[in-house]
Amino acid sequence: MTGLLLAVAQQSNGSLPAAAVVTACALVFTVASFWWLNARQGVLRSWEPHSFAAAVTPQMARLRFPLVLLNTGARAIVVVDLRLSFPDEERSVLPLPWTSTRDRLRPESEDGMRLPAPFAVGGRKADQVFIEFGAPFPGFVPEARDYRAVIEVRLGHRRLLDRVLRRYRVWQPLLVFTIRAGHIISPGSYIAYSNRPSDRTKDDLRKAEAALGALLAKLQESSASGNGETAS
Repeated sequence: MTGLLLAVAQQSNGSLPAAAVVTACALVFTVASFWWLNARQGVLRSWEPHSFAAAVTPQMARLRFPLVLLNTGARAIVVVDLRLSFPDEERSVLPLPWTSTRDRLRPESEDGMRLPAPFAVGGRKADQVFIEFGAPFPGFVPEARDYRAVIEVRLGHRRLLDRVLRRYRVWQPLLVFTIRAGHIISPGSYIAYSNRPSDRTKDDLRKAEAALGALLAKLQESSASGNGETAS
């Protein structure tokens, strides 16, 4: 670093005293280093989960994911809200809201259910969280195939670029990944499944197709019955 500052001083062609140039460069370096190490606002990152828990019935839908959240900056990032959507599916009109945070992936009676609440991810830290999304009467029953899913996040701060350009978006994409619904062989039970494509067997796929097909038929029958009662 000293050699770099001396080189800058030598290239000043006498317009400024060498000591002044070195001092100015050192000050800039010190301020930039302090900002990078202590004040830089990073971004929040996550990765595709290898597993998930699911329950889908005509009355409700629940999906739980083990997420790792990495804060790349020095300052803490506050997560205010989360939601899950299926942007390629016309039948999935509304995103599934964040319904709870749990202690583990497998749904159990003692899995530490907590209502949604803002939480912070410390600077340059990674936290694992088990986030559950869901809604009553979702109106959307998955088929035994892959779905593109998007988890969006609402943060408790605005980045400088968003302020300058006045393009701050309340909801920001956190993670785009694939949900392999072909693993859901028992949609009426809230249980955990693998999300790895290599773990899906032909027998599992047949079971998922039969179970989800029966669920869809039941939902359509219930919807037709409700429309008939309304019309009468």
